[in-house]
Amino acid sequence: MNTSLIVLAVIVLVALVVLRASVRIVGQWQRAVVLRLGRFLAIRGPGLFFRIPFVDQVQTVVDMRIRTTEIRAEEALTRDTVAIGMDAIVFWRVMDAARASLEIDDFRLAVERVAQTSLREMIGTSDLSRLLSDRQVADQELQRSIGAKTREWGVAVTSVEIKDIGIPASLQDAMSRQAQAEREKQARETLASAEVGVARQVREAALIYASDPTALKLRQMNLVYEMNKERGTTIIIPSDLASALGTLGLRDMTQPPAGTP
Repeated sequence: MNTSLIVLAVIVLVALVVLRASVRIVGQWQRAVVLRLGRFLAIRGPGLFFRIPFVDQVQTVVDMRIRTTEIRAEEALTRDTVAIGMDAIVFWRVMDAARASLEIDDFRLAVERVAQTSLREMIGTSDLSRLLSDRQVADQELQRSIGAKTREWGVAVTSVEIKDIGIPASLQDAMSRQAQAEREKQARETLASAEVGVARQVREAALIYASDPTALKLRQMNLVYEMNKERGTTIIIPSDLASALGTLGLRDMTQPPAGTP
């Protein structure tokens, strides 16, 4: 009787061990790469799956979520031979867990190295002015360059964002002076253009008044009215202007001339 119980207990224990070894659970964001006798069998997950103990082996569990890798290029020369530093962030994710696990030793390190070299290559083929003014274009170019190299490993680059571009202090000062000079030039050009416009309008008004004396006198009357709107204002009118106003029938300087707004 005791022997039967012992045998039963051993059988139950072995069954539990085998069951434990054959059952595996991976998270929603994970995929398990399963090998059978050393050969690739399948991708399992998410959730619970079974494997044959001692025959099937979980080579690795791959995280399928989007990851970030920070890269930096220090003292990299642009095409116009300016030494700059640049920081960027690469957003990437594993699209094919089997290829990422079986075709490269460490895909995380590989993505970092490829991103680093691609960043330096992009800096070397670009002018500083283009990097500063078209940062979004540089992001897209860097994304295409890195993605083309990582695609064969089953890794996709979703986006790349340049964080900062470090420029030497001496160059920053020169660029600041240049920008200030450009702003002053634009301000002077705008002022000169406005003066030209005003001069043209004054010239046109002078031609109208010269060809139509009545219009000139009406304008004089309007100016007198505008000056006399505030009570207590004393206005000295030349005699020729006063006679001209009288000729036009000015009776009350406190009322606006007919036809004026």
